Amino acid sequence: MSIVDFIFSEKRNDRIKQHLLFWAAWYLYIILTHAANPLGQPEISYFRNPVFTFTESFFTVFAQVPIVYSMLYFVFPKFILKKKYFVSFVWMMLLWFMCGAFTLILLDKVMQPFLAMLLPPENIPTIPKIPGTSFFEAVMATNKGAYTIIASSLMLKFGKYWYHHQHRSLQLQKENTEAQLQLLTAQVHPHFLFNTLNNIFSKTQTESPGGSKMIMSLSDMLRYILYEGRKLLVPLKQELAMITEYINLEKIRYGNKLDVHVLTPHKSDDLYIAPLLLLPFVENCFKHGASNMLQNPWINLTVEVKDTTLVMKLMNGKTALKVNGHSTQGIGIKNVQQRLDLLYKDRYDLQIHEEDEVFVVDLRLELTRVKGTKETIAQLKTETDHV
Repeated sequence: MSIVDFIFSEKRNDRIKQHLLFWAAWYLYIILTHAANPLGQPEISYFRNPVFTFTESFFTVFAQVPIVYSMLYFVFPKFILKKKYFVSFVWMMLLWFMCGAFTLILLDKVMQPFLAMLLPPENIPTIPKIPGTSFFEAVMATNKGAYTIIASSLMLKFGKYWYHHQHRSLQLQKENTEAQLQLLTAQVHPHFLFNTLNNIFSKTQTESPGGSKMIMSLSDMLRYILYEGRKLLVPLKQELAMITEYINLEKIRYGNKLDVHVLTPHKSDDLYIAPLLLLPFVENCFKHGASNMLQNPWINLTVEVKDTTLVMKLMNGKTALKVNGHSTQGIGIKNVQQRLDLLYKDRYDLQIHEEDEVFVVDLRLELTRVKGTKETIAQLKTETDHV
């Protein structure tokens, strides 16, 4: 493994090593700066006492650890990444002051009794010897190194975040390209296409308007997969309309024996979703559910939008024999799970339940809201066209 791979590795063992190396380097830096007497006061000779230097440096770093991790794992994801800069600044100042206060308390109340067991009394400094007459001034004097540790840790965090963000973007482009091919070969499988063509042929012989409508539906669906599927985001209503087209085509194949109930939101104009995320779940219902049921096949699809959260519940009947044989999850389900991890990461929850005669999919994910004029939305569409 190269140094770059190690630095940006997300493996648990590598991350532990990264943090240990970071704090070891920072501890060494504190030792060197304290040994050099950064306060510029030669009379404070205890900074050159090895026992005191190592001990004082340890307690200083120990006080900074919780402050740094509060910045990295609370302030950074909750406020900085969400561009709440004023709140971020307030938290940074608060944590910076807490760091100084914690350091001051540790040096006075914990370190001094500890040093009393190791050094003669005349070599043990007291807090009043540190410049500053008030508690606030003492905190300011003690807390000079906090600027450096907070800034350096945030820079490293930003660097790793940017690197992984770029890596995920490249991986996502590759996954989107592969998804288009897989959706044509697997999710819109040849069995479905041939049956649809046969239905079109039969329909056009007896009822030309119906056949024309089926051809148009199939054309719209394939166009969506080929062209809209290349984009990063599409309107939610467009994704749901494509799913409705797919269900209508499948219903023709099954006729009256298929019981389908579909409920979708009426208004979702400003909400966007990654294309072809929902179709694999619906296609899976037909391929591994309804097509294997000789009697009374059924599918229930409910899609709700709560603010910017999409809630989808999809249920279908299946034969009990499938549980003892092969899984009812096709390649499309595995593919969409990978895309969800890449696109939505910690912004979705997918639960799949498989029982003897029922297959259930519960999906919650955070949609993207685009507020603005038609020109703004058109610009978003244009930008995603070039991905």
